[in-house]
Amino acid sequence: MDAVSTQAPAAVQRTSLVLILAVSASHLINDLMQFLLPALYPLLKDAYGLDYVQIGLITLAQQMTASILQPIVGFYTDLRPKPYALVVSMVFAATGALLLSRADSFGLLVLAAMTGGVGSAIFHPEASRVARLASGGRLGFAQSLFQVGGNLGTSIGPLAAAYFLLPRGQGSVAWFAMVALVALAILAAVGRWYAAHQRALKGQPVVKSVQQILTRRRLVLSFLVIGALLLSKYVYIASITSYYSFYLIEKFGLSAQDSQLYLFLFLGAIAAGTLIGGPVGDRFGRLTVIWGSIVGALPFTLLLPHMNLAGTAIVSVAVGLILSSAFSAIVVYAQELVPGKVGMVAGLVFGFAFGMGAMGAAVIGALADRMGIVYVFNLTAMLPFLGFLTIFLPRARELHPNPKEPA
Repeated sequence: MDAVSTQAPAAVQRTSLVLILAVSASHLINDLMQFLLPALYPLLKDAYGLDYVQIGLITLAQQMTASILQPIVGFYTDLRPKPYALVVSMVFAATGALLLSRADSFGLLVLAAMTGGVGSAIFHPEASRVARLASGGRLGFAQSLFQVGGNLGTSIGPLAAAYFLLPRGQGSVAWFAMVALVALAILAAVGRWYAAHQRALKGQPVVKSVQQILTRRRLVLSFLVIGALLLSKYVYIASITSYYSFYLIEKFGLSAQDSQLYLFLFLGAIAAGTLIGGPVGDRFGRLTVIWGSIVGALPFTLLLPHMNLAGTAIVSVAVGLILSSAFSAIVVYAQELVPGKVGMVAGLVFGFAFGMGAMGAAVIGALADRMGIVYVFNLTAMLPFLGFLTIFLPRARELHPNPKEPA
């Protein structure tokens, strides 16, 4: 099922762990740079007189660029692997940060967002592929470790905003382009390993496709359900990432800097949940994690808008921890539905997730302007109800008639 044997010797397994940690560290830097834009929203809103709709449109520009390009990149590199594409992705991310540091109008902010989105589009499917190749058969663990790097990068974003960006202003974003040089060095080494790995894999036999087991109708239904699950997760997460600071400022009168610390708690919980979810999926099955994650978050999302400040902080941590645990399981599960298309499927999943988050941010911004941000948080609390659609996904016995691992 994977190009790396599950019986690889210990030395190879150690090397594989180094590779996964390398792409995870790069993921941290990539997603930190992607989060610089939403971290600056309170400052940009005041500096340029932006309304919530414009903030949503900036998020839409960043995320839709990534979501549209990711499956295209993944499909292309499935056919023609490009070991050094990850280096190119970081060049775009750094360029986006430099543009953001100098942007002085809504149009230039959109351009900076789109440039960073291109970098994200190239990075995610290729880095996910490398994590899978280096997994040694522990697919959920590898995806979780890869994903948690991105979650850590995102969670550091509010701290960077509170203690560096907001006190020093928009121009300080340029310093983060220097951080990209570290990622460029790491990804150049990963690219060399990937190129050598591809040469070693030439002539390997092709594994039987799961599409020969599932009917086309069943496969389409499965991806529609996965899309609904991603919608429930990422529209809700977009509501927190883009508007939680405004919610806390409006409802509890916090300062912009203090609100970033509460956002850090939520995003840190997402990182922890991501790290936990993959190994649990390897041990107990992907569907078990998906069920528990999305449906399990529902009581907490419904409760969050009705809590005081301390309760909001506690419940938001519970939501982040539970809701995030399913993403690596969803990625691996989707890749098992269409084996041999690792990059394309990863691109579709990441791209759809980003796209749903982007469109959700734009819609939420429009609703917030009309109805208020507190009303929006009550509305999005119901999104995890879509988790019940998991009942329509194929079980392990359908995907693996002779199972060797949980699915």
